[in-house]
Formats: sequence, structure tokens, C-alpha cells
Amino acid sequence: MEPGRVRLFCFGLGYSALGLAAELLEEGWQVAGTCTGEEKQAALREAGIDAHLFRRDHPLEPAALAGTTHLLSSIPPDDFGDPVVDAHAADIADLVPRLAWAGYLSTTGVYGDRAGAWVDETADLAPTGPRGVRRVRAEAAWFTLHTESSLPLHIFRIASIYGPGRSTFDQLRAGTAHRIDKPGQVFSRIHVDDLVAVLRASIARPHPGRAYNVCDDEAAPPAVVVEHAARLLGVDPPPLVPFADAKLSEMARSFYAENKRVRNDRIKQELGVRLRYPTYREGLAALLAEDSA
Repeated sequence: MEPGRVRLFCFGLGYSALGLAAELLEEGWQVAGTCTGEEKQAALREAGIDAHLFRRDHPLEPAALAGTTHLLSSIPPDDFGDPVVDAHAADIADLVPRLAWAGYLSTTGVYGDRAGAWVDETADLAPTGPRGVRRVRAEAAWFTLHTESSLPLHIFRIASIYGPGRSTFDQLRAGTAHRIDKPGQVFSRIHVDDLVAVLRASIARPHPGRAYNVCDDEAAPPAVVVEHAARLLGVDPPPLVPFADAKLSEMARSFYAENKRVRNDRIKQELGVRLRYPTYREGLAALLAEDSA
């Protein structure tokens, strides 16, 4: 398809989807999608994006999806299910004859806790907490659309996303960074630019029905990442606090309940992705260089 004849529709124009949208807009794609507030809607339209308001109780007019050739959903499930599938399954199925690609942004949380062991896309889904359970159910809802309507679906199980305006540097500057001591704990992460590169590679090489882990090459202890970022900034890292004594939100504490190393071989072998930031060290160095430019 030639630019100008392709239209990406994003359910949920958040941090990651906007990263993809910005690149495609520069190449002449039409980009549309959803947000939840009128102020953001106006800003998105000013930026050239055909933005529509969408919530579970405020579905789209079907005409909003007209002309869509590529579909992305980054809206997380709620207690009732996946809002997009629940509200627009039939409308999305009607797009299939013209639709070249569809993607759903999930999380590596669907694998649950593996006590630090490695997992790849063939691992059983064994979510630990309620958010992971909701994600597994949402993936199943999207896969049902794939099997019943031939939706060209791709699932992306994404690790913790960082990038401009959303990194350990920002937490250190705001005084909200924590350095938690929980021996053996590691997290996987991905720079937003590499996530966008994965999505673009999948668009170029569709493999409907496939799931992809999206993470960098090195799962690392979060305290080590914070210490490294503080060193780069030339500031003292926050004190190391035992996990049992840490004053964390319930959500933050839930992340520490899962410990795994996530393999990313499939994005390299099937999609030909070469990570620009294979570890947090390259990613943080690049962010600091951007801040100093």
C-alpha cells in the first residue's frame, strides 16, 4: 500500500501508540484514533490526527473506522473485559476485507511469576494477579476475533516501557525514584523507540495469529538500573531499602510479586529487528544525550 492510501486507527492514543503514529504521519499515512478527553482530542487534531472520544460507555460511530487499513489497540482491559472488543467487535470484523494488519498491546504480565526463570512465547500463560488475569482474558477475546473473522491479529507482550519523559531520570529528578533491595529480583524493559520499531517490522511482515515478546536483551535488578541512572546524572542514588520496609503503592508492590527473564528471540528471527538499545545502559545514555542536546 502506498502512503496516503493507508490509515492507521489506534484505540488508545497513549505514549506507545503516539510514538508509532508520529513516524507514520511523517511518511504520509493517515492516522486516526481515540482518547478520553476533549482537551487531548483538540491537541491531537491540531497535530493532524483524526481523534475521537471513546470510553466503554461512549462507543464510536462506526463511520470513525471507515477506510482503516491498519488497526492498533493499546487500551487495557477493565473489570468487565476488553472495552474495544466489547463495543466494536462487529465493526472491526467488518474491516477485515480491507485490513492488512491488526495489533494488540498486551504485557509480559500474562506469564506471571517464574522465580527468575526465562520465558518465551511458547510458555503457558499463568498470571499471578488480577491485572494479569484481565490481560489473558483480553488476549483471548482478541484471538477469538482472529479465528472467527480472520482478523490479521498480532499480540505484543511488552515489558516495562521507558523513553523521553518516562524514565528513571525523570523519577530521580522528581524525587520519586526508589532503590529496593529484593535479592534475585529482575525486570525486563524496552525503550519506546524499539517498541515502535517492532510494530513497524510486524506491519512490514505480517504473521497473523502470532504473539511477540517485546523487551530488550537484559533483564536487570531495578535497584541496579536506578543506581546506574543516578551515576549518569551525577547525583546520589536513593538509599537502598529492604523490600519488606519499602513504602510502595499497592500497584508498585504487585510488580515485585513477579520475577522472570523474558526472551526476545522471535522479534529478531521473524521480524528482523535489531534493537537500537539492547540494554538499559544504551537506552539511558541516549536519553541523557537527548536531554543535553
